[in-house]
Amino acid sequence: MSTSRAQGYAPRSLAVPALLGLAFLLLPLAALVARVEWSTFLTDITSEAARDALLLSLGTGLVATLMCTLLGVPLALLIARSGPRLAAVLRAAVTIPLVLPPMVGGVALLYLFGRAGWLGGLGLSFSTPAVILAQTFVALPFLVLAVEGAVRTSGVEYERTAAALGASRWTILRRITLPLAAPGIVAGVVLCFARAIGEFGATALFAGNRPGVTQTMPLAIYTAFNGAGVSQGTAVALALLLLAAAIVVLLLVRGWRPRVGR
Repeated sequence: MSTSRAQGYAPRSLAVPALLGLAFLLLPLAALVARVEWSTFLTDITSEAARDALLLSLGTGLVATLMCTLLGVPLALLIARSGPRLAAVLRAAVTIPLVLPPMVGGVALLYLFGRAGWLGGLGLSFSTPAVILAQTFVALPFLVLAVEGAVRTSGVEYERTAAALGASRWTILRRITLPLAAPGIVAGVVLCFARAIGEFGATALFAGNRPGVTQTMPLAIYTAFNGAGVSQGTAVALALLLLAAAIVVLLLVRGWRPRVGR
């Protein structure tokens, strides 16, 4: 394919607003990096408040990702192997948390697990488990949609052949379905973890902002810029860590995408 065909025939003048849009996305990030005090960076991210927020975010994010994997992979398989109408309904239901304002998600979780909620007797609100539940609620759709797309793309031909040869459903799942969907599963898990550690709105309403208990990195950053908690220098350092995590996620997902559909 020639270079001109690959580039298409869009008007060259569109490059101006396109570059403005790119600058609008990248310049704030450049401004953030420029504000980092590199001489105190290690001190900032290893302070007690920052360390507590960092460890809490990583710990709860890993548990939330595990929960999303255990719940999301079966849900993705159900959607991918359902009929068109049922799959559309299930996919729409899974997508709701993606378009729902995070604060609304926090209110919904509070009315389910809060003291006056349907499951209030569990005592989960404003605790570390509440952080995990909030992260799971907002991150689960990322994993489900990634895995569902990979499973649906892989088709059912190999599964039918294995079934015709006498393989059980669990053998087919373990030896054929999951290996074929592995790139999508890895991409979904990585995206899920990144979304979990970056969660803010639902966590703030449902889990609160208690240092060492429910104050994750996003909450520590928000609190610092409102004059409490960690210093602003520490908040900028934590923000840079989240930015670096996002870049790593993009690189990992990019590395796995070309393998999908091979």
